[in-house]
Amino acid sequence: MAPRVSVVIPAFNREGYLGEAIESVLAQGYPETEIIVVDDGSTDGTAAVASSYPDVACLRLRHRGQAAARNAGVAAARGELVAFLDSDDVWAPSKLAAQLAVLEAQPGVSLVFGLVDEFVSPELPPAAAASVRAPASPRAGFVSGALLARRAALAEVGRFDEGLRVGEFVDWLARAQERGLRSQVVPQVVLHRRLHDGNLGRADRRSRLDYVRVVKAHLERRRAGGR
Repeated sequence: MAPRVSVVIPAFNREGYLGEAIESVLAQGYPETEIIVVDDGSTDGTAAVASSYPDVACLRLRHRGQAAARNAGVAAARGELVAFLDSDDVWAPSKLAAQLAVLEAQPGVSLVFGLVDEFVSPELPPAAAASVRAPASPRAGFVSGALLARRAALAEVGRFDEGLRVGEFVDWLARAQERGLRSQVVPQVVLHRRLHDGNLGRADRRSRLDYVRVVKAHLERRRAGGR
């Protein structure tokens, strides 16, 4: 029997992009897919967009941030495999097929990533678009939207740190690497990552201090392990 894939989509005020994200998951054509949109206290029509898809579950939370939304989605997920997609990004059409093949062929691999193509969101006015630069070519992307993971790996590493406004996935991945979980990168684009002036890290520069906290904590754990 084919494994079920649970796709967790955290969303906060993303009514303009969420439909495209959901459609990119449906376009995978994988029948054993569970889509869970976690509405993180949106004040726009995000929940209405999610609810317009009959096969999409929508969890509605008070606004607590990305990490809390991810944790709630994982707790509700029923699949043996779990994937994430930010609500303003889109998956490449063959993402799941390529990554499922790796997990089926290599039981010792827990996490599968792929290449990420970043693009400037087309609705941006020229002045805003000029301030956003996308890399010229795809590159290996160790970001949440590029991941397909075994459910057991999520349980082993533990929850996302809800004390972080940004960088919660960087922190989680560092902990996964510290535990020795094996990962692999498929050599094809699996995620199209949208760049716009509303990206969380760009919109709230103070949140970048969280990245410093993540790196510092990772280095401290490495030093402690070395001792």
